Amino acid sequence: MKLDAIDKKLLEMLQKDTKKTTKELSDKLNLSVTAVYERVKKLEREGVIKNYIALLDRSKVSKNFVVFCHVKLSQHNIDLIKHFEKQIMKLDEVLECFHVSGDYDYILKIFVEDMEAYREFMVTKLTTIKDIGSTHSTFMIGEVKNTTAFKLS
Repeated sequence: MKLDAIDKKLLEMLQKDTKKTTKELSDKLNLSVTAVYERVKKLEREGVIKNYIALLDRSKVSKNFVVFCHVKLSQHNIDLIKHFEKQIMKLDEVLECFHVSGDYDYILKIFVEDMEAYREFMVTKLTTIKDIGSTHSTFMIGEVKNTTAFKLS
């Protein structure tokens, strides 16, 4: 799907606040409510808009201990990679998982309550996954920037 300038502006607005009404969006875009509604529906149908979510304050839901865990597999073959990725998908503590280049094979972003909860996660869940060669954990000291929105232009 080819996005025009209005689609891009609409998407940028929705990334910042999905609770804006179609009327509010139409006023900012100088379009009719119907035109904005149809554009949003098309963007949803085409899969450009994947989902609508609520972003939570981690500290208010006892998940303020953030860990970036680097994982190195003991071997590299398609079956082990698929198995590892399938197991990671089952772990609720892992919010993001990236297959990366460099010294490690994966970087996991993990949210837990505290160090004790992280230790429990490591011992009972992560290290039980077959063929993990090594891990290296880095703990968040402070958050400088955290956004889900990106520029389209």
